[in-house]
Amino acid sequence: MSAAYPPPPWRMHGSLWLSVFRLSKQYDDVHPAGTYGVALVDYREPSPLAYGELLVARTTTNRAGKRAVTITDIWVDSPASRAGGRELWAIPKELCDFELESSHRGPVTSTHWAATVERRPIVEASFTDVSRVAPRVPFTGLVEQPGIPDHPETADVVMRGSAKALPCRAHWSFAADGPLGFLRAARRLGSFRMSRFHLDFD
Repeated sequence: MSAAYPPPPWRMHGSLWLSVFRLSKQYDDVHPAGTYGVALVDYREPSPLAYGELLVARTTTNRAGKRAVTITDIWVDSPASRAGGRELWAIPKELCDFELESSHRGPVTSTHWAATVERRPIVEASFTDVSRVAPRVPFTGLVEQPGIPDHPETADVVMRGSAKALPCRAHWSFAADGPLGFLRAARRLGSFRMSRFHLDFD
C-alpha cells in the first residue's frame, strides 16, 4: 500500500549540493555516455515533507525540443516521498538511509553526507561553501521522466524557484560495488551548493 503524500505542487525548501560529471562511455541502457548531475538534498520545513535525497540526473532534450534532465537513480528516506515521486511524476525513487553533519565557521559551511541501503554504502561526500552569503537568484528547470510501473506514461515536470547559490569545494566517494559505482570512471566538471532554496515542483 502506498504511503500518503501531499498533492502537487510540492513547494519545497532546503539546501542542495551538486556536482556535474562527464561519463565518457555508456555504462548500460539507462546510463549512456553524457553529462550527469549528482545531488544530495536536505528538504526542511516548511516543505510539505522533510527528508533527505540522493539523485543522479542526465541532461537530455525533451519531446518539445527543450533542454531538460531525466532522473536515472534516486533514493530518499521518506516512504511518503517515495510513493509521491513514483505515482505523481514517474520518478523511480527508492529508500535509503542518510547521515548528515554540517557546521559553520563564519561564512564557511562544511558538510558531510553518507548514504547507505541496508547498511551497504552508496556514496560519501563532503563539501565546503560560502553560499549562505550569496544573493538570491531565480532558477527554472525541466524534467522529463520515462514511464515506470507506478506511472506508465512519460511525465513532464517544471521546477521553479530561487536560491542562494555559489560554487563549492566537493569530494565524492562512490562505493565500487554500489549502484553508483559506474560514476567512479566519470570526470567531475564542477560543483555548487544551493542554500535556502524555495522550489515549486509540479
